[in-house]
Parts: sequence; C-alpha cells; structure tokens
Amino acid sequence: MTKTLLALALAGAALAHAPGAAARPPQAAAAIDAQGFSPERLKRLDAAIDEQIAQRQLAGGVMVVLRDGRPVVFKAYGQQDIENARPMRTDTIFRIASMTKALTTVAALMLYEEGRFLLKDPVARYLPAFANVQVARPGGGTEKPHRPLTIHDLLTHTAGISYGPGPAQAAYAAAGMTDWYLVGRDETLAQWTDRLAALPLQGQPGERFTYGYATDVLGRLVEVVSGQPLDRFIQQRITGPLRMVDTSFHLPPEKAGRLANVYGLEGGRLTLMETAARSDFIDGPRKLISGGAGLLSTAGDYARFLQMLLNRGELDGQRLLSPKTVALMTADHLGAKSGGDADGFGLGFWVNVRPGGFKELGSPGAFGWGSAYFPQYTVDPQERLVILFMTQLRPAGNSTLHLRVRTLTYQALVK
Repeated sequence: MTKTLLALALAGAALAHAPGAAARPPQAAAAIDAQGFSPERLKRLDAAIDEQIAQRQLAGGVMVVLRDGRPVVFKAYGQQDIENARPMRTDTIFRIASMTKALTTVAALMLYEEGRFLLKDPVARYLPAFANVQVARPGGGTEKPHRPLTIHDLLTHTAGISYGPGPAQAAYAAAGMTDWYLVGRDETLAQWTDRLAALPLQGQPGERFTYGYATDVLGRLVEVVSGQPLDRFIQQRITGPLRMVDTSFHLPPEKAGRLANVYGLEGGRLTLMETAARSDFIDGPRKLISGGAGLLSTAGDYARFLQMLLNRGELDGQRLLSPKTVALMTADHLGAKSGGDADGFGLGFWVNVRPGGFKELGSPGAFGWGSAYFPQYTVDPQERLVILFMTQLRPAGNSTLHLRVRTLTYQALVK
C-alpha cells in the first residue's frame, strides 16, 4: 500500500461510519493488514478497551495502529454519546488539548527551516514583551535571568513557564494563568502573551523541564515571524497540505454532531462532563488561538500527521520538514532534565533514548505525547509504527488504559 493509499484507507474507514453509509457495526475493524502482528494477540487490545467500556470506566474511543503506513487497526469502540445511544465512529471529532503542541512545534520549525530565526535566538528579539522578564525566587522576590530566554527553551519546556505551579503561583493566579484551557477567552493571543510576559518565570531559563504555556508563546512567535494568525498558518501550511480536513481550532456547526462528549470518572463512576451543545469550540471562531491545547481532530487526521513525522517530514508528496529537522525534533535535548519515566525530551514530545528507557515496552528512538482528555500517541521509527488512541475522558481517575494500549500493541508485534 502506498502512502496515498493510507489516505484512502483511513478515509474509507471513516466513510463506512458516515450517515447514510451501508449498515456496518461501528465496532467492526475497518481496515486490517497483519503487517507482522499476531491477530490473536491483537485481541488483547480489543479486550482491554471493551472491558473498560463494559465496566463503565470509558464511554468509547478510536484505536489506530499503522505499520509502514498501512492500517493494522482502525477501529471505533463504544459510544461518543451514551445518553443518546450514539455509537463512536472512526470519524468522530475529539478535543486533543496538548496534542496540539506537536503541530505548533512543526509550524515553528517550518519557519526555522526558512532561515527566519535560530533556535538559540532570544525570544525577546521577536516578542519584545519578554525583554525585561524576571525570575521568581523560591523564597520570595525575583531576580534577573542568568541568560536570555530562547526559542529552544520554549520548544523544550525549559522556559520556566508553567500552568501555574511554582514560586510565582500567586502572580499566575492573580493574572488568571492557572488553567491550560484557553479556549473561549475574550482576548487575542498577542494580548494574552503580553500579559504572561509581565509575570515572573517559575525558574531560570534552561534550568529544568517545566510543563506549561511555552508552546502557546511559541504559537505567538509563529504569528509574528510569519505575519499570519496561528490558525491560518497551521491550516495553510500543515493541515491543508496533509488533507487533515477535520482538524481545526473551531468546529463548524454542521460538524457538531460528530464531536464526542467528554466524560470523567468521579468517585469511580463515569459522569457526563461536556456535550457539543455546551462546548466552547462551537460558539464561534476563536479569538484566542491556543497553540498549546486548542485543536480539534479525528483519529484519521492525526494519524496522517504522525505518519508524516514517521516518514521524516513528508506524506503523499507533501514535504513539510526536512529529514534533518525531524531528526532534530526526535533527538534528546534534555537528558536527566526530562523527568518522568521517559529518559529524554525532544522538540515537542518525549523521546526514548535507550532500551528500557520508558520502563515499558518500546524502542530506542520512539517518541510521543498525550492529552488532558486521555488520548495518547507513540511513533516508533525502528518498528515503522504509529500507535494512536483517541478518547475523551477527563478526569481519568486511576485509569491507565491510555498507556496500556501501547503495551498491548507492542506485545502483538511478532515480526
């Protein structure tokens, strides 16, 4: 199967569940090619997802496994709307939160490839509001940064910009900067970024990994350097060329019926948290575009984006990045500073540097990330593999399903 047929296979599977399509159970596998996987062992993946649904710990989801660009699994499970008995479909639309970060990172690196800036350039050269930034001291007060805040710091989350926690937490709270969810705010990205720049950093630039708004600031950098709003740049330069037709910062009303409900585990019980009717994503075009957490997408769309990265920057004749740039993205930039179970962090996501580095099944060179809504992805260049699980579960309680699907995929790979 050629890369172009990847689009046809994913699109065909989605169409199989479209309104008016021939009757077909939403849970049925849409496109299967063993590609070195044991069909018997893959049943463990189905069983784990189905068990969570049967125990009402999950409403539903979509699972995608690609090898060599060919769908091994592209399957919908459960329901996207329990209350109205609407089954999950392979073209269901999801809030992808922090999985937005990879697209904003690619957008910035496309400009980097055009020679617009160097990664070691000071952020203040392009965003002057950061020229006089201070750093909060753990014991109180502030101090000057030891060195300028750089674009590389934004890309690696070593900019000292959190989602609130840290020695500047009180200042963040006073400014309304303690929630990653920026969708629906009544200010522009330029205005929001200037307000953030007036707050102290939570640590010295480059000192440690601090997860937070750094990619939102990177999105503003894309706007300034490109001269385009971030949503337009991403549509024209990334989602358009990759034919990611359902990936956007705003959901048109005609697609509202495909937006999955958000459920959460409260006291161990699955509870409805948000419906399309109550979603900020369909109130109108976004005023504040969040490059860190603002996109909607489908499993098929996001799988195409991941396949582009696996192909070292190209898909279906559309080259977004050079192989050398993708190699830079997927190299370890932080080492011991990365924190967590992964032993490395690249530009936009964790990277696995050595066998056993993730303390789970995997391969050296694999990379990935996830979302506050519970989706998770892994791209494994060594095995030529994409693993993607899409769902809407927030809060997720003690569930580890989003991580177990990776193990259950790897254990089924026998050749």
